[in-house]
Amino acid sequence: MERSNFVDQIRIYCRSGHGGAGSRHFMRTKFNPMAGPDGGDGGRGGHIVLRGNRNLWTLLHMRYFKNVHAEDGRPGDKNNMTGRDGKDVVLEVPLGTIALDEESGATEAEILEDGQEVVWIRGGKGGLGNRNFATPTNQAPDYAQPGEEGSEGWKVLELKVLADVGLVGFPNAGKSTLLSRITAAKPKIADYAFTTLTPQLGMVEYRDGRSFCVADLPGIIEGAAEGKGLGHRFLRHIERNPVLLFLIPADSKDHRKEFDILLGELGRYDESLLDKKFLIAVSKSDMLDEELRQAISAELPPDIPRVFISSLDGQGLQRLKDLLWETLNA
Repeated sequence: MERSNFVDQIRIYCRSGHGGAGSRHFMRTKFNPMAGPDGGDGGRGGHIVLRGNRNLWTLLHMRYFKNVHAEDGRPGDKNNMTGRDGKDVVLEVPLGTIALDEESGATEAEILEDGQEVVWIRGGKGGLGNRNFATPTNQAPDYAQPGEEGSEGWKVLELKVLADVGLVGFPNAGKSTLLSRITAAKPKIADYAFTTLTPQLGMVEYRDGRSFCVADLPGIIEGAAEGKGLGHRFLRHIERNPVLLFLIPADSKDHRKEFDILLGELGRYDESLLDKKFLIAVSKSDMLDEELRQAISAELPPDIPRVFISSLDGQGLQRLKDLLWETLNA
């Protein structure tokens, strides 16, 4: 069985560093054996930091970070010396990554830009040394604070593909073939369902050196919102695409019903997906005459732009690019 290098979800155990303890020390000098408290503060525990890297497109490399432990802060020392902070652990992740707490499911961080750094799990604060507790009535405090403990627990990193346009359609609608024709991407193409098991990205070269990103996403089946087929694992990637291109093959038995099923699955998964910009491309149109095109067009929703295309002979592909660019920049 083919092993995919695309990993869009990873579970890791994280522990940030504990803060160092404050020092409980008293200065002794030759001429002043009771010079007073001089215990320094403990250092901060190391943070766990997420950093966006546009050169990464999968969480595959995170398979080797099952346990992530940041360094503890060092304790304070005499002569008011503060302990060294624990070293931070920096995890580089692809753009579109969100960090979740496994137990609560709460979103804790989100990475959307190259070079963006977010302190995901903070290290514990260092404890105060006894010099901080000296007062006129207590000039020799014999105590200092322990450092705060770091945070630990199971966490989840989840990738949602960042692309300008998402291709939506049933299995074998021709999404992979279309992506291979309008971009330099080389997705797997075959005549059976679920050829595409992971999202495929491609850059469309447009006029005057401009470009935009298209994602070929695994096909939806009826019931995907309830987890059937590739279910939620596919649908979450659509959340990042501002424009959705519905691909409906010309040889479909009922074009409007197919569109309504696709739209219904999106709405059942997340109603906010229905607020995106929609376009319809009727694929395999090289087998249609003008009369059939008009009949199919009459079936489809009148308020959604549509274009007839054929990835086989290139028919309508430039018009499709123009329509996508206009919609993205409307």
